[in-house]
Amino acid sequence: MASTRAGNWVKQPAGYRAFIPAPFPPKPAVRLDGELARLLSEADRALGRVDGVATILPNPDLFVAMYVRHEAVLSSQIEGTQSTLDDVLAFEAEGEDAGAPKDVTEVVNYVAAMNHGLARLPKLPLSLRLIREIHKELMRGVRGAEKRPGEFRTSQNWIGPAGCTLKDAEFVPPTVDEMNRALGELETFLHDGALPVLVQVALAHAQFETIHPFLDGNGRVGRLLITLLLCEKKVLLRPLLYLSVFLKAHRAQYYDRLTAIRNDGDWEGWLAFFLRGVAEMSDSAAATAREIMALREDLRALGLPPQAARLVERLYEHPVLTARRAESLLGVSFATANRALDDLETAGVVREVTGQQRNRRFRFDLYLNLFDRAPLGPGGEGVDVRTRAGTRG
Repeated sequence: MASTRAGNWVKQPAGYRAFIPAPFPPKPAVRLDGELARLLSEADRALGRVDGVATILPNPDLFVAMYVRHEAVLSSQIEGTQSTLDDVLAFEAEGEDAGAPKDVTEVVNYVAAMNHGLARLPKLPLSLRLIREIHKELMRGVRGAEKRPGEFRTSQNWIGPAGCTLKDAEFVPPTVDEMNRALGELETFLHDGALPVLVQVALAHAQFETIHPFLDGNGRVGRLLITLLLCEKKVLLRPLLYLSVFLKAHRAQYYDRLTAIRNDGDWEGWLAFFLRGVAEMSDSAAATAREIMALREDLRALGLPPQAARLVERLYEHPVLTARRAESLLGVSFATANRALDDLETAGVVREVTGQQRNRRFRFDLYLNLFDRAPLGPGGEGVDVRTRAGTRG
């Protein structure tokens, strides 16, 4: 018999069954004992190591930009976009490229939405208002832009394969009236400090995905909430932890855990999965930060010419660039910028990727390779942000 701990499936007058969430947070409350207590302790310690390493990074804000892009690519790929990290960096380096996937703008918008949320947090607590603002940035001018960007839905939506109807959908979120009730409870919960922060974040993400308050973009907004909540609660000083790498590697289990909440009331199973992801990705982020510091010291020891050495410091924020971009970053002539790039190529710091004599584009492989690692999926396959994603989920 299905549990009603998370809610009930209720038949609607039109004949379909919608999921109506139970009052939130769940009752009985999540049991934080045994294995869950151990996982929570491990995740807390791992998250603390990330924050500790971040405090000693030189110019940490330069590195944050890469983490945000990395998350944007993977979170968007979970939803079926085809753009890669290289596509996004090339787009930034020289504007829209006819060879880039059309949905690269979706990833660029994700970066803008994250940055908007982070910039607003000091003045506006994480709330329904800020969630709508983030959604508006996410959907600006892209696929789904006609589906009320920045506004909660006023009609029924559903999840399922292309062409399915409400009656044969895989999941039908709550009706509009119940959605509004559940959103109010979620907003109250976001400001509640009764639970450990990681537990609060995990429950909030899962409940947001169940409510599904937008006509499109719910998955991406829900994953943005994870990082924004961690930053708002001061668990992270900078946004250096993202779970989309883990969630993409374990995508089937991710969806199964959310489904188990709705069907079986299994909040504990979801929380265990979430905490394992936090611990794994925290350890990965801390290792990457340490490797960034080691790389920076190695490059400083090369004894590069002055302009090339100056340009290296800007590569951490702009790891794919053209001579025109280098000219702007350094405030020097085009010829001087070209020489600096040639010096870096000779030293093996950057690689020219177009094979052309003009309009050359250079890639900071030594740095970008640090972001290519990912956890292994259940079949042993890794996630590489340089490769194309699968079909839209």
